[in-house]
Amino acid sequence: MFKLSTRALMVVGLAGALALTGCSKGNSNASGSVGDQVDYEIIGIDPGAGLMKQTKQAMDDYELSDWKLVEGSDAAMAAALDKAYKNEDPIIVTGWTPHWMFAKYKLKYLEDPKGSYGKDEEIHTIVRNGLKDDAPSAYAMLDNFEWTADDMAVVMSAVEDGSKPEDAAAKWVEDNADKVDAWVKDLPKEEGKELTVAYVAWASEIASTNVVKQVLEGRLGYKVEMLQVEAGPMWAGIAGGSADAMVAAWLPTTHQDYFNEYQGKFEDLGANLIGTKLGLVVPEYMDITSIEDLKN
Repeated sequence: MFKLSTRALMVVGLAGALALTGCSKGNSNASGSVGDQVDYEIIGIDPGAGLMKQTKQAMDDYELSDWKLVEGSDAAMAAALDKAYKNEDPIIVTGWTPHWMFAKYKLKYLEDPKGSYGKDEEIHTIVRNGLKDDAPSAYAMLDNFEWTADDMAVVMSAVEDGSKPEDAAAKWVEDNADKVDAWVKDLPKEEGKELTVAYVAWASEIASTNVVKQVLEGRLGYKVEMLQVEAGPMWAGIAGGSADAMVAAWLPTTHQDYFNEYQGKFEDLGANLIGTKLGLVVPEYMDITSIEDLKN
C-alpha cells in the first residue's frame, strides 16, 4: 500500500473530471435522462403547421409537462439537426416523410403507441371553386398530377445539394417526360393566362409546387405565380379565391381543421402523393425507441 500526495490526488481528480466531461459531449448515451440530454426541448417548425398542433397533443397525451416545443421553421429545424448529427449529440425534432433529411441522415421515428400523430397521410391537390371553368387545362393537369415519394426526394435532394428549386424541378420534368406527358395529354395550351399556386415552405411542398409550375408554364403556357404563406393563409387564399390552387394539403390529419373550416369553398381533387408520415424523429444513434421513453 502507498499514499498519494495531496497534489497527486488533485491531479488525478481533475483528470477524472475532465474525462467524464469529455465522454458526455457528443455522446448520445450520456448520463441522465433523455430530457436532461436535450434540455427538455423538441425542435419544431413554423407555429401554424398542423404538425406542431399534433406535437402539442402528443405532449399532453404522454404527459410531457416538463418539455418545451421550440417554434421555428423547416430550415431552422434542419440546421439544428445537422449540427447535432455532426457532433453525434442527442436531439429530438418534429419530422415528416417525405423529407430530404431521411436520405442525408440515419434517422428513426419514435414509436407512437397512443396514436397522437394519427395514421399515415396523403398530400392532396386543392383548387378554388370555379377553376374548372376559368382555366380548364390547368384544372385537368392538376387533377392528373400524381407522383411518388421517391420522385419528390429527387427534387428535394437536389435542392439540398445546392440547386435552385426551379432548376431541380425543371431537371426532374425533363428526366420524367413520360409521367409529365400523362398529366397534360390532349390538353390545349392557354397562353399567358395567369395562375397563383400557394404553398408552405416545407421542403416537400417547395419541390411539388415548383414541379407543377414548370409543367403549367412549359407545357400549357400559363404564367404561374408561386405564393409562399403559412398553412392557414394558404387555405384561406383558396377559399377566398386569391389563390387558384395548392398541391400541399396534408390530410386527413395535419390540415383537417382548415379542411373543415372552409368546407364547400374549395374543390378537393384527391391525393397527388400517398404514404406520408408524421412524428417525432431522432438520429439512429440515440438509445430511445418510443415517445413514452421521454417521460423517463
